[in-house]
Amino acid sequence: MDLSEANITKQVSKDDAGEGSMARELIKINFCGSTPLLWRTEDLKAARELGFVGTLVGSLARQPRQNTRLGRPLELLLEEGRLMADMERAAVSGLDSKSEDPEVSPAVVEQYYAGLENSFQEQSALALEDRKMTLTRVLTEKQKEFSKGQEDADSNVRNRLEALDRSFSFPRTAMSVQLCTARAGLAHCPQERQFLTADWPMPQDERCKCRFQVFKDLRRRGFYLTSAGKFGGDYLVYPGDPLRFHAHFIAVCVSMDESMPLCDVLAIARLGSNVKKTVLLCSSGESQDDEREEVVYTSLQWSGMA
Repeated sequence: MDLSEANITKQVSKDDAGEGSMARELIKINFCGSTPLLWRTEDLKAARELGFVGTLVGSLARQPRQNTRLGRPLELLLEEGRLMADMERAAVSGLDSKSEDPEVSPAVVEQYYAGLENSFQEQSALALEDRKMTLTRVLTEKQKEFSKGQEDADSNVRNRLEALDRSFSFPRTAMSVQLCTARAGLAHCPQERQFLTADWPMPQDERCKCRFQVFKDLRRRGFYLTSAGKFGGDYLVYPGDPLRFHAHFIAVCVSMDESMPLCDVLAIARLGSNVKKTVLLCSSGESQDDEREEVVYTSLQWSGMA
């Protein structure tokens, strides 16, 4: 083997190792309805390294009632999750159509019901013991009182304690049941899995397509994007990480064929001026040179009227 062949072999092994590491580094996206969420810390770090910001929506374990500092999960924009999937850096967790639900055997079902019965017997015995302890404590407290009027009450409590073994019954509706979903292998039924894996859970109307094309193009240019609902736009556009920079632009996605009233243009331009940001009217359409989508930007700045 000469030097060139050794270099080729070494390069191939590096490529294989790189592919394996990429497979291990896939970001797992979980869905709550149509909302993409990231739960694992390593997924949050990987998404941030790719330039996807998202919004923390979970409460902190030690401060669950405050709402100024939030924790996992990280809620992604639909465009963020879809772009990560298009970049082959993310996978939807738990929606693998290739893995079918295993057939449940009668022996497994019988074992499950036997476990429920054992749990019921244990909880019934514990409930009886707890009731006996309660009556014994009440009897002890009454015996400490020396008044003669308490003798009848003591005998009543003693009779209830002696008859407890014969009359006590623990209702099955009060039984606590632990759902071991991880060990039981519970998952989506085949019909639900087929529906969920049919397409990315995102509306495919013209406005959503325009939003995704704008998001994809701005990310390609190196900008960071977050939601701009409180500013009346679609995205806040940052020149770098939002932890280090303020947003410079408010992106408003408008279709090429959509007409925008003049009062709306003036309102969004005035709002951008008040918050010291430039408004970008963003539209997507097919390029004249080829069939790929291109995004056209128009900036609005309020300069006042004489």
